[in-house]
Amino acid sequence: MVTKEEILNLLDAVKDPEIPVLSIRDLGILRAVASTEEGWVIDITPTYSGCPAMITIEEEIAKMLESNGVSEFTINSSLSPAWTTDWITEEGKRKLEAYGIAPPVEEVDKSVLFSKPPVVPCPKCKETNTKMISQFGSTACKAHYQCQVCLEPFDYFKCLR
Repeated sequence: MVTKEEILNLLDAVKDPEIPVLSIRDLGILRAVASTEEGWVIDITPTYSGCPAMITIEEEIAKMLESNGVSEFTINSSLSPAWTTDWITEEGKRKLEAYGIAPPVEEVDKSVLFSKPPVVPCPKCKETNTKMISQFGSTACKAHYQCQVCLEPFDYFKCLR
């Protein structure tokens, strides 16, 4: 009999296909793991309702479990409660920054309403003199910024709550 801790360790190896340095646990997509009479129940929540990576993530979860002898499981994808950047682990935030993506800052970006964008430190040089180049970066959940000190462009993982 496999334990919940063993299942969690297996799922730590399932990476987000858009940000391969993050596991689904780091990103907060993995919401719950439970054992039932019918087998394991894995609950996941997409970062946003139209996230194209969820099909791949479900396939990777199934492949990981099956290749490690776990054949009785169900994967549930739920939109409620809605995913929030608060669910990214501290380790996930460190991994984002090391990968060159600025992790979400504490405040929600309300610049569209109040014309005051968040201060997003450069993940390369840590300077805060940065500017948004585009509200949309390499994926819909990221914005494109540029550091005004080292001039490096970078993605910023938008704060969503």
